Amino acid sequence: MSLRPVVGIVGSAGAYGRWLRTFLEQRLGLEVIGHDPADPQSDDPETLLERADVLVFSAPIRHTPALIADYVRRSAGREAGRLWLDVTSVKSEPVAAMLASQAEVVGLHPMTAPPKAPTLKGRVMVVCEARLSHWQPWVSGLCAALEAECVRATPEHHDQVMALVQAMVHATHLAQAGVLREYAPLLGPLSELMPYRSASFELDTAIIARILSLNPVIYEDIQFGNPHVAPMLDRLLGQLQALRSQVEQGDDAARAAFREQLLQDNREHQGKALLEAGNYTFERVGYLLADLTERNAISVHLPEDRPGSLRELLHVFERHGVSLASIHSSRTPSGEVHFRMGFVAGSDLDALQRAAVEIDASGIGRVLPR
Repeated sequence: MSLRPVVGIVGSAGAYGRWLRTFLEQRLGLEVIGHDPADPQSDDPETLLERADVLVFSAPIRHTPALIADYVRRSAGREAGRLWLDVTSVKSEPVAAMLASQAEVVGLHPMTAPPKAPTLKGRVMVVCEARLSHWQPWVSGLCAALEAECVRATPEHHDQVMALVQAMVHATHLAQAGVLREYAPLLGPLSELMPYRSASFELDTAIIARILSLNPVIYEDIQFGNPHVAPMLDRLLGQLQALRSQVEQGDDAARAAFREQLLQDNREHQGKALLEAGNYTFERVGYLLADLTERNAISVHLPEDRPGSLRELLHVFERHGVSLASIHSSRTPSGEVHFRMGFVAGSDLDALQRAAVEIDASGIGRVLPR
């Protein structure tokens, strides 16, 4: 095992392949080589097998097991003593394919699309340590550097859980998207429904937008590539059909069954502590959404990440007599960290404009266009 291994990425031109290359080169200072059919300038598979101490498979789920099997055949034992990883959303088949090699094997599943941030801080990553001994310290160091909340699991348990955590969530929101589309001729497009939004509706439509904005192949493979999804969909359909029957029946007995089956039973299953925590999370998100709809706000990018830079920014508003009602940090679509500051009702708009001009002119930060 090398403390500074050469890392080879199979699928280096894909979204996660590109993100991993940047992370490994810039955060860990490692040499990264890669192969991808979409990149004619990339290295060939033989170069990866010859030079890579760590081989990472970052390819579409449906192609990954066969791709790994091809690398096992090509490698012909040269992988002994090395480390093979994959970063797909389904784990059983890719991990089994890697175990046919003589390499040490770990399956990884970051529970997020490639982030705009430089690490996975604040996100979960599932780690399936299928065959790991000499590379254990390096894998632990990788997990620490990624800054993710790491959860250990077997590949089989991972796939069972993902049928709920991923496939069920995607399926329900894709179904909602279809219903919204079907109702559009009667009630108008989504933009005409948003003025009537609740926090729940706004959150659901945000998730729908997220799903529809990303690569459909990912969502296709999550549904079709996990054998535990079909039984989950049967259960989901059963719950909806039971509700449909109760609503159609419509009498007091149906209402009582609804309260007992879909409310009381589920409430007892969740438990008081989990319900309180989840309800508090929802309320916090609701407050955040309310803050973000505040029109009396300014977003500022701070180019220098140094102690005191935010305090210096806030002093500008203090000097101009402007009081803040909220402040949130986020990232622009290009990945820049910015702070969004909302101001109390009745704030002097001229004072706000003067503060914005000073921020831009002084170099403290850059005021972002609305």
